[in-house]
Amino acid sequence: MAPPGPFGRVPVRILLSPLTRRTRSVLCGSMRTIVLLAFVLGALTPASADSIRCRFGPGATPAVTAPNKPHGSQIPIDTIVVAMQENRSFDHYFAQLRLQGQPHVRRVPKNASNPDPTNPSGPPIPRFHETSYCECADLDHSWNGTHHEWDNGAMDGFTAANTNACNPTGSRTMGFYDSTDLPYYYSLYSQFAIADRYFASALTQTFPNRFYLYAGTSFGHIRNDFPTSPTEFAPPGGTIFEALDNAGITWKIYFSEIPAGFLFAYVRDHAANTAPIQQYFNDAQAGTLPQVVFVDPLFNLSGTESRNMENDEHPPANIQVGEQFVASVANALMASPQWPHAALFHTYDEHGGFWDHMPPPPACLPDNIPPMLQSGDEPGAFDRYGIRVPVVVVSPYSRKHYVSHRTYDHTSIIRFIETRFDLPALTRRDANADPMLRLFNFHRTPFATPPALPPAPVDEAHRLQCSPSGAFIDPVEF
Repeated sequence: MAPPGPFGRVPVRILLSPLTRRTRSVLCGSMRTIVLLAFVLGALTPASADSIRCRFGPGATPAVTAPNKPHGSQIPIDTIVVAMQENRSFDHYFAQLRLQGQPHVRRVPKNASNPDPTNPSGPPIPRFHETSYCECADLDHSWNGTHHEWDNGAMDGFTAANTNACNPTGSRTMGFYDSTDLPYYYSLYSQFAIADRYFASALTQTFPNRFYLYAGTSFGHIRNDFPTSPTEFAPPGGTIFEALDNAGITWKIYFSEIPAGFLFAYVRDHAANTAPIQQYFNDAQAGTLPQVVFVDPLFNLSGTESRNMENDEHPPANIQVGEQFVASVANALMASPQWPHAALFHTYDEHGGFWDHMPPPPACLPDNIPPMLQSGDEPGAFDRYGIRVPVVVVSPYSRKHYVSHRTYDHTSIIRFIETRFDLPALTRRDANADPMLRLFNFHRTPFATPPALPPAPVDEAHRLQCSPSGAFIDPVEF
């Protein structure tokens, strides 16, 4: 059998789906038959067929990968801010957005549910409006747990993966919020451009997915591995931070607790490019933000902060505390002298164990580094995106009230950065990533004056509910 290509072994219908309508029309009659027979007989290997979408490699510049699209100074964005929060799926937060502000978002299947693991032959567990703003315990979003939840695309393993002493059926994974719970987010995601096919980069947890944001690969990591020596970690293709420095582009990580970028040796060696979060607000007000900005919330890595202090939205933290933090970041940018040529990308590193109905599609292998599997781990590769998560582009040039249905992942954000500053790709994944230009209209500024947005309050009753005495039910796993 032919070896897997950049997508692994996938059905013909998936391989042919990226072809344009015009190209598909050419492949008709006997020609179509020849192509399909060639695939079946092995003359057209998965690798050569996959190259339709994964034909670019590390070092590919935006002018080569998208020659007819704007790049460099043709893009009127001079300040790029990335605010990545923690562990929420698209359906968990925005399944109701179609009914509450943005009717063009993809519909959640009617009667969507997951099996009841305590009664497999009984009624399934349906979606429901979650009334608590903090969870009784963290949910499973590990490599193994996420693969069980995904279940080869059936998306029916979420409840079974999240049974717990405080929630024996795992039903909390099916809970969703709406505009009454997250008023700022629902307004932000209704007015600015969003994407409803934006996926985490890998079927696993926080660190590997953040590695994709910074380096276009997790270089084999599937767990939240910490560096064990001063020289770790150093991805083979480098990080976006090195690429920015090599091009003379200014950057900074503003952190609430510790910079997530400190996982990389390069960032630790360039600690002057990090600053406490208050400096972000000072710099935004003064109009002195660098060209590329990463904003990190309070992750509660020490485990000592309460659910009402942790603002990264990672369960079991209070969701409104995180919303309030993001609102402060976005509002500061919109009030900044730099707003006329700025763009904020707000997203989530991964789904956090919460249900989503959309199966992740195949993805380009970033490199030739396999997952660091241990005994008992689910088999797999980095040839598929992770679970779908929210994303919004906040910019004067953001398309108004717009939903893109194209496929994106975290490397789309670094590809946008690479496209704006004409930087070469770090890996095969970001080389072939869509840079999300469709969410912008660079010929007009519908949000030259920022829109009126509601406040992001923290409800006092829910604050009290999220402040129980004692420790969490089980440890938080990023």
